[in-house]
Amino acid sequence: MSRWSRAEIEEAFARYQELGRRAAASGEWREWADQFTPDATYVEHFFGTMVGREAIYSWIQSTMSEWPGSEMIQFPIEWYIIDPERGWVVCQIWNLMADPGDGSILREHNFTLLKYAGDGLWSYEEDIYNPTRFIEMMENYERLKATLAEQAEAEA
Repeated sequence: MSRWSRAEIEEAFARYQELGRRAAASGEWREWADQFTPDATYVEHFFGTMVGREAIYSWIQSTMSEWPGSEMIQFPIEWYIIDPERGWVVCQIWNLMADPGDGSILREHNFTLLKYAGDGLWSYEEDIYNPTRFIEMMENYERLKATLAEQAEAEA
């Protein structure tokens, strides 16, 4: 028997997605970080492990305010699975780069594990992805932006 209903976890996950959309649009990640418990753990395989809501906030606000995070404008969920017995959500998230100037879509995905703690809060997040593919995406993004800038300069 689960401590939480599937509906409660589903509602918290919908809020997780909405807060991610709002944070990506505004650049302010406080409200997003506040959906974690004060002692939550966030495992990010490239940046390390953050322990505590304030550490999560400090990391996400800084990371998403600087390149390349500042160029990631949307994080749509392609699919998700809820395990109500454990209170876990597993999902695939696309990290979508801003339009480089020609309408191209550059994106890479990660898999995320969230552990629900009740009261609309998460106690754990782990992002799993291939860093090489992210690096390639960012290099392609910068290369495309530079090419478009050179073309615009040549036309001017």
